[in-house]
Amino acid sequence: MKKSILSIVVFAVALVFSNDAFAQKFKPLDKSPMDAAAYPDSYRVSDKLVKVVYSRPQLKGRSLDKLAPKGKVWRTGANEAAEITFYNDVTFGGKKVKAGTYTLFTIPGENEWDVILSTAKNVWGAYFYNESEDVARVKGKVSKASKPIEEFGIVFDGEGKDANMHLGWGDVIVTVPVKG
Repeated sequence: MKKSILSIVVFAVALVFSNDAFAQKFKPLDKSPMDAAAYPDSYRVSDKLVKVVYSRPQLKGRSLDKLAPKGKVWRTGANEAAEITFYNDVTFGGKKVKAGTYTLFTIPGENEWDVILSTAKNVWGAYFYNESEDVARVKGKVSKASKPIEEFGIVFDGEGKDANMHLGWGDVIVTVPVKG
């Protein structure tokens, strides 16, 4: 009996100390957290047209031109370049695009932005952007946001298989149509 009680005590002590020895160290939230936008956006709809996975930088008192300079290739978010998946063949900004996953780059402009789909994969930033990997380059229409947008974001709206992708940050909204 003494032996079994001692075994239980030793086991309990080992269990307590083993949790500390093998505890996982989880990182705090990223300063530009990862997010996703899809159309249709309801999580209950599994038949999606498009989904974008991206990170959400914040202005934090900085100008949009400093973070996404006009005329320069931008990763369309923060950290890794955004990835866009089309689940069926689509027309993206008027250009036919095959179903698949692409990296989403943009080149900000005054009245329109170039919105680029690239075959590049697992890309951090836009440092190694290569135009020869472009699948499509379309013009996104620029409009003014009704109120400032602190965190970069992507949303979709539409009806049926016709959607619009909106990129919003600062006082800018860029829109590209996506048709299924």
